Amino acid sequence: MNFILDHLLTVAVAVVSGGALLWMSLAPRGRQASPTLATQMINRGKGTVVVDVRSTDEYAAGHLRDAKHIPLADLANRIGELDKSKTKTVIVVDQAGNRAAKAANQLKAAGFDDIYTLEGGIAAWTAAGLPLIK
Repeated sequence: MNFILDHLLTVAVAVVSGGALLWMSLAPRGRQASPTLATQMINRGKGTVVVDVRSTDEYAAGHLRDAKHIPLADLANRIGELDKSKTKTVIVVDQAGNRAAKAANQLKAAGFDDIYTLEGGIAAWTAAGLPLIK
């Protein structure tokens, strides 16, 4: 107990940082598809649309087959391009999985129901040895 009182600031920083890590790991992220599950969903036919929200340079370096490229910054203005896909499964792809959640929220607000994000993004896709189109 004396240690806690003598090092109150250090203990407070440790508790706050631990709480932040716990909150981030427990925060809801929506539905995620592993690279394997995403491959199965894409291969099952015309019921799946892939939306790549990475920058133009990242997209040009390599992307999933038949992916629709709409950078996250442009998604709000270009969401109408996806209206025909509202009844389909949508997989949102980014580089590491961070931007995809924001895009999925925008799509959900626009009336899309069946939305997944690629777990780990393109980094996980390539780590799984899956191909990219350049």
